[in-house]
Amino acid sequence: MNDLSPKERLLRVLSNQTVDRAPVICPGGMMNSATVDVIEGLGLSFPKVHPDAEAMTRLSSAVEEKTGFENFGIPYCMTVEAEVLGSEIDFGTPVCEPKIAKERYASAADVEVRDVKQLVREGRVEAIARAGQTIAEKNPDVPVIGSLTGPISTAASIVDPMTFLKELRKDKTNAHRVLDYVTDFLVAYAGVLIESGFPVITIADPTATGEILGPKMFGDYAVPYLNRLADAIHGRGAKAIIHICGRMEAVKKYLPELHSDAVSTDAMVNLKAIKAEYEGLTVMGNVSTFALQLQEPETIRTITEKLLGDGIDIISPACGLSTKTPVENIAAMTKVVKDR
Repeated sequence: MNDLSPKERLLRVLSNQTVDRAPVICPGGMMNSATVDVIEGLGLSFPKVHPDAEAMTRLSSAVEEKTGFENFGIPYCMTVEAEVLGSEIDFGTPVCEPKIAKERYASAADVEVRDVKQLVREGRVEAIARAGQTIAEKNPDVPVIGSLTGPISTAASIVDPMTFLKELRKDKTNAHRVLDYVTDFLVAYAGVLIESGFPVITIADPTATGEILGPKMFGDYAVPYLNRLADAIHGRGAKAIIHICGRMEAVKKYLPELHSDAVSTDAMVNLKAIKAEYEGLTVMGNVSTFALQLQEPETIRTITEKLLGDGIDIISPACGLSTKTPVENIAAMTKVVKDR
């Protein structure tokens, strides 16, 4: 089994099959792995990369080569969906990812529902799909992972987030209407990526945490919409990974209800304990991104070795990497895994 390709290894883990060792990946999106070291080495400018399929192809290939991650991960931010759905985007700087400059709507009641078949032809969707298809065709043994912003976070990126969170309690009808709409769009977007050669889709929903939603609203809103999206991804023949930010105490009981093939968590979560409590749950993570940015390679090796010793199924950064993370620190993490 030592001759498994990175793609086969990851897909086997996500199917609860035996492998020789854990994969080591970084999915893109919120967990962007394109750092300044790599970007500047290619002579690229980060703000100009995001809508350019050829530049994304070059950058993702360089990230895989320089860092040792066993996947290609695109896009490099969490604004693709919001841009398509009408919000104003600040495309950032050479050291900073894009962010939402202004949400499109003041409240959920204002949201205009558009045809999702048309929406997936807009914004950066086509460029991302084309970049992924090119990479997949050139590298059939390495998985291309597409990253989506989850339903709650997408909704809170087109409606003023403080207003939308209040409306989850006070205007449930319109809150569900917006979540239905954005989930339909995410399903269509995922379909475009899967058809373009992305065998794995990661869903990062940082607004849907226990700290922000609390357990009841997490169960009422986050779980059903995440599951609808994951089910659609499975229906297209791909695998789904769900990343949950923050502490898990308030929402841990919902983990077995998620229809994902693996659950990714922040660094403060004890994945060994989670794995022991929920038999059969595939877990991913969770090397501290603060350590990756600020510590020495030896510290990174120690953290990674502990996770491997704890039997964590997929090794990855715990959350979004700083673009200033030294590439040698990332390479130290991936080398430990590959040397097992």
